[in-house]
Amino acid sequence: MTATVRSTPNAIDVTGLRKAYGGIHALTGMDLAVKAGSIHAVVGENGAGKSTLMKILAGAVQPDDGQVSIAGEHVRFGSPADARAKGVNIVYQELSLLPDRSVLANLFLDNQPTRFGLIDQREMRRRAGPVLERIGLDIGVDETVAGLGIGERQLVELSRVLIARPHVLILDEPNSALNERETTRLFGILRELSADGITIIYVSHRLEEVFAIADRITVMRNGNGVLTADRAATTIPRVVEAMLGSTQSELFPPRHSHHSESDGGLTVEGVTVDGELEGISFEARAGEVVGLAGLEGSGVATLLGVLFGTRRASSGTVTFPDGRGLPDSPTSAARRGISLVPADRRHQGLMLESSIAVNISQVAVGTLSRRDPWLRPRTMKAAARRQIERLRIRADGPATIVENLSGGNQQKVVVGKWLEVSPTVFLLDDPTRGVDVGAKREIYRLIRELADDGRIVIFRSTELPELVGLADHILVLYRGRLAGRVEGGSVDDHGLLHAINTGRLAEADEAGSTGEEVPS
Repeated sequence: MTATVRSTPNAIDVTGLRKAYGGIHALTGMDLAVKAGSIHAVVGENGAGKSTLMKILAGAVQPDDGQVSIAGEHVRFGSPADARAKGVNIVYQELSLLPDRSVLANLFLDNQPTRFGLIDQREMRRRAGPVLERIGLDIGVDETVAGLGIGERQLVELSRVLIARPHVLILDEPNSALNERETTRLFGILRELSADGITIIYVSHRLEEVFAIADRITVMRNGNGVLTADRAATTIPRVVEAMLGSTQSELFPPRHSHHSESDGGLTVEGVTVDGELEGISFEARAGEVVGLAGLEGSGVATLLGVLFGTRRASSGTVTFPDGRGLPDSPTSAARRGISLVPADRRHQGLMLESSIAVNISQVAVGTLSRRDPWLRPRTMKAAARRQIERLRIRADGPATIVENLSGGNQQKVVVGKWLEVSPTVFLLDDPTRGVDVGAKREIYRLIRELADDGRIVIFRSTELPELVGLADHILVLYRGRLAGRVEGGSVDDHGLLHAINTGRLAEADEAGSTGEEVPS
């Protein structure tokens, strides 16, 4: 007699899910199958329907049509409490913590244990300890949430959900406020939870991290699933193509090489910073997009700092389009039309709790001389409206608080505040870091427009396809030295990866590199 093998039901099955808000169709027949105990990533551009799908699974939104099953059982959640009762919990990107209450109180907002009709503080502390230890969150449970950093608050939110012991954990951009160390710890925790049998749905626009953590990936576009594949069976370019409905190469605007030798330029000769840079020399002409490629510690960040006046060169000379040398401070740089969009926009580029109007006017106000009046509110609002329209910033208006914008729109605000002072040199440090694919396409368009306006654009990127697809030429730095220059479009991702890891441009040389190899 042959034994019958019964397959384990999926943790979640979604069939034909539909949801409309007025005339806008957020979901148009969405299907999704999530294996029990897996880490399943869901990606897509803003407006693809990801948030609506997750809110339905978490009981916060009810669908117009379609079916949801949890572990093989048909369900229809009328509230988040219904979903939690079935073991489905969610951590939203927008935190729901109460800032004036303690960490302990926030951990048990929806799940306070009682004894003899009173809240059992001892039991709360007993349950909280192991979870906080597992998360690696070294804070006192009696501290108020208001005193925590944004990354710590996000980990408190995750701890609150884990205390409820979910069967299905939905994470909506869970590491948007975490630093690299915290993100690495989070990924370790997620793998442990998955190994324990907890099913995780991971929503993110950071594709590199999705490929680092997910077992399976679903791509959404226009309210539907257009691709589901095991991580090992697909690639980032294929996922990008599914998200956009076009190939990754179509993200980049065409190059317009209309600059001339007579255009004003930037000349760098023999710039050295002891222990970090050695004899860096290159030229960048008006109308060019110059890419900087190199591993962490290669000297790229130091070079940008020197050009913006936050670092001092030990030797060497630099001549800017105004005929002058290096600025002695960021304020001096800004007054001379030299701008820097930093990699860490949240901490270095923006005042998150202020409005778009205040942020857009920040550089203009800071560079005014004593004889000039401070910008008036009406002027600030007009500047904000101008940049909102030019940069296509998605916001209700100038009064919108920057912290409430998406990552891509926050980055546009950083660029917009510099556009208000009309710089001639744009230094961009990883300008698309932490933004979705659609926002990246907008930023690429903007970079090309800046060059077409006759500005010098120098940008560093940790995503090699950006350098290959956007730069007119690429400077490769290796261990503080310039390994060489590669013409834009003449090298592929693999050749550039070889160059930044070895300092040797052998693969690129065949395609026209003008650099020399740097001994390793």
